[in-house]
Amino acid sequence: MIRRLGYHWHLRRIMAAHNIWKTTELIPLLRERGINLSTAQVYRLVTDRPERLSLPVLAALCDILDCSPADLIEPYVEADRRKRTAGEAAVIEINSDFRPERARIIED
Repeated sequence: MIRRLGYHWHLRRIMAAHNIWKTTELIPLLRERGINLSTAQVYRLVTDRPERLSLPVLAALCDILDCSPADLIEPYVEADRRKRTAGEAAVIEINSDFRPERARIIED
């Protein structure tokens, strides 16, 4: 069985807790720490769940927001969505009153 992990990205919530409401307010704070991201990159970082995140950016965010990486990233186990195999198929009760009719073969 494959265990799939997902994560929640809480950057926007933590920014709001520090009264940082606009993504453009984050750009100069990142630049002070040597992180030069475009307006679009910062917007995607805040509004979307990042697939890749460099450690210097993560460290800068933690420094700016006075938090830990665990505050920004909350992992969870995704529900098992795989198809069942024949051995794992659900058992179906068969009604004993139901019997198919025997087929008749008619010769030409």
